[in-house]
Amino acid sequence: MSTRAWTWVHKWSSLVCTLFMLLLCLTGLPLIFHEEIEHLSGVVEAPPMPEGTPNVSLDRIAQAALARRPGEVIRYMFWEQDEHPDITYVSMARSVDAPPEENNAVIVDSRTARVLDEPKTNEGFMYVMLKLHVDMFAGLPGMLFLGFMGLLMVVAIVSGVVLYHPFMRRLKFGALRTQRSARIKWLDWHNLLGIVTVVWLCVVGLTGTINTLNRIILGIWQMDQMAEMTAPYKGLPPVTRPAHLEASIRAAREAVPDMEVRLVAFPGTMFSSPHHYTFFLRGGTPVTSRLLKPALVDAGTGRLTDSRDMPWYVKTLFLSQPLHFGDYGGLPLKLLWALLDLFAIAVLGSGLYLWLRKPKGATAPDLASDDLADAGPVPAHALRHGGANEVTS
Repeated sequence: MSTRAWTWVHKWSSLVCTLFMLLLCLTGLPLIFHEEIEHLSGVVEAPPMPEGTPNVSLDRIAQAALARRPGEVIRYMFWEQDEHPDITYVSMARSVDAPPEENNAVIVDSRTARVLDEPKTNEGFMYVMLKLHVDMFAGLPGMLFLGFMGLLMVVAIVSGVVLYHPFMRRLKFGALRTQRSARIKWLDWHNLLGIVTVVWLCVVGLTGTINTLNRIILGIWQMDQMAEMTAPYKGLPPVTRPAHLEASIRAAREAVPDMEVRLVAFPGTMFSSPHHYTFFLRGGTPVTSRLLKPALVDAGTGRLTDSRDMPWYVKTLFLSQPLHFGDYGGLPLKLLWALLDLFAIAVLGSGLYLWLRKPKGATAPDLASDDLADAGPVPAHALRHGGANEVTS
């Protein structure tokens, strides 16, 4: 491609996605520290008890949740042992097929089956930040739209890197022309921060795009592997008297003894079937702790019927999620992610500023001659790029 073509690609991909990327960077900043913010905001934790206190059976926990919200059913149970130890989260609704927004949460102490809280899941600062970051309160269309904006950002980054080399051919790497106009200074900072964060921005952009396909990928898994695992039960009447939950989870643990249960999907829910409990288990290594393995247990008999590793496309989704938010390396990595996020905000903001403040009626060669006057003699194609880079930033 010619320099002019790369310039056109960089200009329009940048202009289309900049405002949405600014939104994602600004909302993503508090989401990086969601655990710390939750603790500071007073989220309920399990009270201290002697170390090694055993957990009660899941059946008692289920009974406590049902007693707290009579007339509702349990759809999911899940645990975040690393973040909130000794807590069981119970997701309930009027029916197993109720819309996700009708979810009601009950927090239960895993050791005593005492209900600790019924938090509101659809309000508060972090909820607003998450919804803006995920789908802008527009559901699946908003999610897919933001995924497309992420791809445009990657295109803008790649085209910017292609254009950066000839532009800086006669300047030292990272040079800041502090004696020039304010606009030139902004241009140099824009280019410097952009090239420093290029790898991180590509990683975050691509993983974010993958995450926006979450519902589609899991839907494919349901029609593919999940349908194959539950095929022998097709056409059978739903289970009306499910087996004991504790016996069912014990069957899943015995089938995969080196993994721990992270989530239970009850019969009839989105990630199960009318005849099964689906237990999603995770490993103990840095990689396998981010992956889930389903184990299906017959809800009528409490016996394991199938357990398989997830297909590659689901694994790709699971591995992209922690990489996107930097939540797999503790606080130091979160701080690094936050710093890079601030750099990205500066790149996007400076690019928008440069575009809005471009001289009226100026052409690319005119701008190039002014911007690169301090860089010494340069080839014609570099002059064309230098001006184009400023125009499009």
